[in-house]
Amino acid sequence: MNTVIIENKKIGLNNPPFIIAEMSGNHNHSLERALKIVEEASKAGAHALKIQTYTADTMTLNIENPDFKIEDSENLWDGQNLYKLYQQAYTPWEWHKPIFDRARDLGMIAFSTPFDDTAVDFLEELDVPLYKIASFENTDLPLIKKVASTGKPMIVSTGMATVAELDELVRTAREAGCKELILLKCTSTYPATPNNTNISTIPHMSELFDVQVGLSDHTMGIGVAVASVALGATVIEKHFTLSRADGGVDSAFSMEPSEMKELVIETERAWQAMGKVTYGPTEVEKASLKFRRSIYVAQDINSGEKFTKKNIKIVRPGYGLEPKYYEKIINKLARKDYKAGTPIMIDELL
Repeated sequence: MNTVIIENKKIGLNNPPFIIAEMSGNHNHSLERALKIVEEASKAGAHALKIQTYTADTMTLNIENPDFKIEDSENLWDGQNLYKLYQQAYTPWEWHKPIFDRARDLGMIAFSTPFDDTAVDFLEELDVPLYKIASFENTDLPLIKKVASTGKPMIVSTGMATVAELDELVRTAREAGCKELILLKCTSTYPATPNNTNISTIPHMSELFDVQVGLSDHTMGIGVAVASVALGATVIEKHFTLSRADGGVDSAFSMEPSEMKELVIETERAWQAMGKVTYGPTEVEKASLKFRRSIYVAQDINSGEKFTKKNIKIVRPGYGLEPKYYEKIINKLARKDYKAGTPIMIDELL
């Protein structure tokens, strides 16, 4: 699994997690709000800003029948017609350039999720540096081929996909020209719950397909994302909004700026804490060795007097003999005078 470099940003196990703020439809059809979301994502420390490139017509058919209506009481969009939902949620294509330009001006990587060939062609005109494939499109092999043929890195959400489907996805992308592929463990419910997230899949998926694996996280809070870093996640994607109270198609499971800032900080801390397998004092711990326990004289002892449990004790600090010798020196004769508070040293007993 090689490090992926996008616009000088390194993504891999040897680097802090790559944090993506997903705007989706949280702009609520206001370009001014969309640009404000970009600015707040940058202030929060997100490394990338992602949008979605589609229209209602490239997503579905404008038909009113049960097939095109969401009927699921557990679904955030229960009762909505697909076409009307996508009309509400899409990002106008003429907004893409100003959104991308603002993100780049603020030092973020800007890219998008295309949902059909025309979206890929459009995004190529904008020279996006990478592409994202959504969970519901991870079996759309013609789309995957189209994106892979650009030769740019691909990030693919794996929600609902079986091992066989993922194998087909990975082989298709690689054969079509994708040399840098990152998979994201994803649970395609909105919001998702921690007990349905199964992030133990991350290291297994990474080993199975020899790719970096991250997390597309629809749970509330940052706990799942932080835990995923400990399992090897190199990318974290979270939906982002200015305020959930403002409403919008994705607002209910989106992060607010203060939460995104906390996510950036805590996932990096989790990554830093991983370190390597190590035992014994680290360099920074060596100064603390003096606070271990050791054997000290508790009462004045004259030469020739026995060491007893009254006149020697195991205490802090650790300048004296290690506690493991305590039982061995009890009842031995002192070979010199000791003042209370003196550490007993090994060479004094030989």
